[in-house]
Amino acid sequence: MADNRYDRQTRLRDFGERGQAALTNAKVLVVGLGGLGLPVVQYLNAMGVGTLGLMDQDTVELHNLQRQVLYSEDDINRLKLDVVLEKLEQQNSETVFKPFDTFLTKQNALTIIQDFDVVVDATDNFPTRYLINDACVILGKPFVYGALHGFEGHLSVFNHQDGPTYRCLYPKMPNPQEVPDCNDNGVLGVVPGIMGTLQALETVKVITGIGEVLSGELMVFDGLTQRMSKMKFQTIAEHKKRKKLEEFYDPLDCVTATTIDPKVFRDIRTTQEITLVDVRSAKEFSASHLPEAEHIPLDQLGQRPIPIPASNKVYLICQSGKRSGIAAKQLQTIYPNIEFCSILGGMNKVLPLVTDIQ
Repeated sequence: MADNRYDRQTRLRDFGERGQAALTNAKVLVVGLGGLGLPVVQYLNAMGVGTLGLMDQDTVELHNLQRQVLYSEDDINRLKLDVVLEKLEQQNSETVFKPFDTFLTKQNALTIIQDFDVVVDATDNFPTRYLINDACVILGKPFVYGALHGFEGHLSVFNHQDGPTYRCLYPKMPNPQEVPDCNDNGVLGVVPGIMGTLQALETVKVITGIGEVLSGELMVFDGLTQRMSKMKFQTIAEHKKRKKLEEFYDPLDCVTATTIDPKVFRDIRTTQEITLVDVRSAKEFSASHLPEAEHIPLDQLGQRPIPIPASNKVYLICQSGKRSGIAAKQLQTIYPNIEFCSILGGMNKVLPLVTDIQ
């Protein structure tokens, strides 16, 4: 079956049986099964990569379907990992799959990554990206990078042979206030598919040695003009000498936020009176909100008074949990005697659990 399955690519003179054998023997870890990760795993699986590591712990949500086109409405609330495994096993029964029902953390990164030849970064956050980079530098593994912003996509390959690392391009993690929030900025559905497919192509080039790997260059794709531009950057020797991971992989001012699980929050609000502040934009708040929520947008914190409850505890909510975490840190410095608690997953997680949305 294998000979016939891969016939169209083994016919390629610069690929051939040698290239196919390299794919068969390769082990690739894909971190993230969202808009970028899905086209990566589908193409690598179809092309015959022998072992695919799949890492994600999220569930499928309705708003995912606009860009994560492997999932259907029937998959909503299912683990992404379970759905992807089902679909990929149907696509290619010869692949060895190694599922990881977890997020990448400092505690598991080195243990997991050491068993793979290439890591594909299909995440959407800076802490994980820096963690992948540092673990790959320590272990001597290349990683294929993709990132999204609105109509734009970024692509590069880091730590490939003697090439530069992610920190050679971006030495320090940005502060939370400097990071665009996808709930405000969004992404056009087709752009992740384009960039994820390009990540799959770079992964194949790294494995097989064909073509020119995008190492030492950042490619920027503009979906509105269909233009691609490239920027060269150099290796910074100190970033290649890393021997251990950082103590933590969050910005300093984003480490100690008190959080609460959305199911626990649901139970609390049904049994006691709570104080809830919604820090989303006016447009988001008017679209839907919890009836007890007071609306104070994130950019107005410190300018408007916060309701002070007798319990000295205030719950904070946004769309995904990111902005409420930032708000908790800011408010804790202004009101040191009050506990501010960010709801994990925000409205995305709370909405399916409650019925009294306004």
